[in-house]
Amino acid sequence: MAEILYFTEIQGLKVYDLKGRRIGRVEDAALVPLIDPARVDRFLVGGGWAWLTVRWDQVRSISLDGLYLKDEVLTPYHEDEYLLRIGRDLLDQQIIDVNGRKVVRVNDVTFELNQVRGQDVLRVLEVDIGIRSIFRRILQGWVPRKWIRRLQAPIAPNSIRWEFCNIVEPDPQRRLRLNISHQSLEKLHPADLADIVEELGPDEREAIFEAIDSEVAAEALSEIEPKMQASILESLDAGKAADIVEEMAPDEAADVLAELGEETSEEILQEMDTEPKTEVRELLEYEEDTAGGMMNTEYVAVDESATAADAMAALKGNQELLESLNTVFLIDRDGRLTGAVPIGRLFVADAATPLKQLAAGTLIKAAAEEKQDRVTELFDKYNLLTLPVVDEEGKLAGVITADDIISVLRNK
Repeated sequence: MAEILYFTEIQGLKVYDLKGRRIGRVEDAALVPLIDPARVDRFLVGGGWAWLTVRWDQVRSISLDGLYLKDEVLTPYHEDEYLLRIGRDLLDQQIIDVNGRKVVRVNDVTFELNQVRGQDVLRVLEVDIGIRSIFRRILQGWVPRKWIRRLQAPIAPNSIRWEFCNIVEPDPQRRLRLNISHQSLEKLHPADLADIVEELGPDEREAIFEAIDSEVAAEALSEIEPKMQASILESLDAGKAADIVEEMAPDEAADVLAELGEETSEEILQEMDTEPKTEVRELLEYEEDTAGGMMNTEYVAVDESATAADAMAALKGNQELLESLNTVFLIDRDGRLTGAVPIGRLFVADAATPLKQLAAGTLIKAAAEEKQDRVTELFDKYNLLTLPVVDEEGKLAGVITADDIISVLRNK
C-alpha cells in the first residue's frame, strides 16, 4: 500500500550515502513535466557551499528518517528550464481550481510513495490548500515530523488532485505560462473564467490569454472590467490581441480599444482582418457616451417588402447571432429604417405574410448622437429589449440591446 509524504516533511530531510554518512539535506524537489507530469524526477541536496542533484533512480529509500541513496555519482545542480521545482515554483503560488472556479494558494504538496523495482518513487498526488497544510508549514522545523502528523489529525484536509490542476510555472525568462492542459479552463463559463482571471496577477493573466482559444478569450474578456481588459490586451503580442478582438462583438471591441493608448490600439487594428477592422473603426468614431458609442453593428435587416419566409431565411444565415437576437429590422432601398418585427411573431405567421403586417405598431429608435442617459430612459420607458440606432439620414447604423444597458448601469 502506498504511503503519504508531504513536501514540508521532505524539505530539510537528511540525505545519506551508501555508508550511512550524511551528505546534506533536501533543499527542494523537482518534476520534469515533459518526461512525467507527476513523478519527482530530482532532489536538490544542499551540502556545504553547493547544491547537488540526486536523480529519482539514484534513491534507494525515502522515509521520515531520511533519504538513502543507492548511487553516489552526484552532479552539481544547474538551472534547467524544464524543471518545475516544488519549493520555488509551486509552493505559495496561485493555482486555478477549475472545479471550485476560483484561484487558491498552494501551501503544501502531498506525495504518494511507492516501491518500483526495489526503490522508492515519489509521485505528486495533490496540492494542499487548507488550514491543515498551513498548520504543517507553521510547525515545519520546530516540531518533529511525526508529532506534526499526530497534531494535524483533527483538522480536515483540503486539497486538489494534481491531475485537476492548471499550473502556472516559470519559464527561462521568468515569465509565467500555462503548463498543464488548458482545456478545462476553456470549458468554464466565460463569467467564471473572468472571475478567476481577475484574481490573478498580470503575468498569470497574460499566460492564460496567450494559451486559450481566441473565441473563449474574447468571451471571458467581455466579462472583465474595462481597465483590466486594456491591461491584458497591452500585455499580449499584437497578433494575439487582434485574434481575440476579432472574436468580440464590434461594440465591445471598440470599447476595449478605446481604453488603450492610440499607438497600441492602432497596432492591434492593423493586425485585424479587413471586415471586423472596418466595423470597429466606424464605431470608434462615435463618442463613448452616445448611442453610436453604445451600439452594436451585428443585427439582421431585410427589405421592407420581404415576407416571413424571407426573414426566416435571413435568420438561418446568421445563426451565430441567434442567442442575442430578438428583432428583425426592415429597411428601404436606401437602407433607411422603416420597421421592426419581433422574432416571436415569425413563428406564428404564414410564410407568405408580408413583414410590414408583423411590424411593431410604434417604431422606437435613437439617433447615433443621442446621449447615453436618454438611451437609458427609452429602454426604461418603453420596456425595450432592443433599440435601433440611425444616422443623420435615417439609415440603420446599429442596435443597442438590454445587455448593453445593464453593462452601463453596472459600471456606474
